[in-house]
Amino acid sequence: MKEQDKILEGPSRRIVVLGGGESGTGAAILAQKEGFDVFLSDFSTIFPSYKEKLDAYSILWEEGQHTEEMILNADEVIKSPGISDKAPIIRKLKEKNIPIISEIEFAGRYTDAKMVCITGSNGKTTTTMLTYHILKSAGLDVGLAGNVGNSLAYQVAEEPHDVYVIELSSFQLDNMYDFKADIAVLLNITPDHLDRYDYEMQHYVDAKFRIIQNQTEKDAFIFWNDDPIITREILEHHPGATVYPFAESYHPGVRAYMQGEQLVIETDHGTFTMEEDLLALTGTHNLYNSLASGIAAKVLDIQDEYIRAALSDFKGVEHRLEKVTRVRGVDYINDSKATNVNSCWYALGSIHTRIVLILGGTDKGNDYTEIEELVKKKVRALIFLGKDNTKLHSFFDGKIDRIEDAGSMQEAVAKAYQLAEKGDTVLLSPCCASFDLFKSYEDRGDQFKHYVREL
Repeated sequence: MKEQDKILEGPSRRIVVLGGGESGTGAAILAQKEGFDVFLSDFSTIFPSYKEKLDAYSILWEEGQHTEEMILNADEVIKSPGISDKAPIIRKLKEKNIPIISEIEFAGRYTDAKMVCITGSNGKTTTTMLTYHILKSAGLDVGLAGNVGNSLAYQVAEEPHDVYVIELSSFQLDNMYDFKADIAVLLNITPDHLDRYDYEMQHYVDAKFRIIQNQTEKDAFIFWNDDPIITREILEHHPGATVYPFAESYHPGVRAYMQGEQLVIETDHGTFTMEEDLLALTGTHNLYNSLASGIAAKVLDIQDEYIRAALSDFKGVEHRLEKVTRVRGVDYINDSKATNVNSCWYALGSIHTRIVLILGGTDKGNDYTEIEELVKKKVRALIFLGKDNTKLHSFFDGKIDRIEDAGSMQEAVAKAYQLAEKGDTVLLSPCCASFDLFKSYEDRGDQFKHYVREL
């Protein structure tokens, strides 16, 4: 345990965990193991597997309610990232000045492992999985945590590792204060989750830049040098870490780039090179993901042959530009993880055929202007999949000849099958959250694959 955190130790200290999913359950287990008085509360239903875990550790929990007298007596609250700051219980905790932190912040107090932390509006899951793949292939004792893998807190409690690769959302970063990333990766910043940030882009940007807080010159900050928001904000934040900008082409100060057909990464541990056509992931956005992962591995002094092999045999991430099958000359691609407009922009840019595009879901304050030109240029037909498609219609009506509505994935796939022509691509890249019609983006993608395979 770090010295500054000893004030929170001991059974007299009460920890309340809000949210009984992967993050919350892991946090409760670590808190109980460290001797705290622990209570977990979830306003909705807790999955049976998590209930079993909590019971196995004799942790008191509730579901379907927040019992205030059991929560507002906390010394500290660990909040799951999905809970909004506008939730009534959070407002009451703030009124009482009870500290609220994230599971990642809490777990970081009880480990000295190296932390490789990755964020960005797009590409963070792929980059996290790719970085983990490189380190694992090189034989490091590495854990995968954050938005992917198992809870960091649970791993610290029961399955400790020497290194953790952590995908961090802006929601997790919001409640992190003393945690420090040894290697911080910021891939890009485009509008996303603005509904959680009072529709103020700067609030979202500030959340993303929390990934570099507490870093020193011994740490590394890896970022996309051509992102206008990142380059502007760096001038304001003055990173304390050693910086590793990456870009598509070389210019002074950039540490990773393309030189002709070759990927080049320069660090204090030497220069790594690799032919671009050997990369497992294709497309410009995946080039950036590969550069970022390669820098992180090189900073950790992974041998070049391990980096090269892992970059060439990585299998990709489910629900992200995932090729499902080809039916009667039409390719079907599942990009259900594209829950914001910029993700869809990447997807449209990576496809070189005419497209039938399935859009829609729970709008998060989207501005569809970013994809307007690509839609006009590439899209044969649009299918709006959601309970309320008013905003999509108001933006796209009159810009594309054929627009259809669908109230279910089965209907959307059936309409796409009718609208697509041989040589086309049917692309599910919704730009929106999934919660109006589906349990999650995974459920949405799984349903898409199911109905496509039934064609």
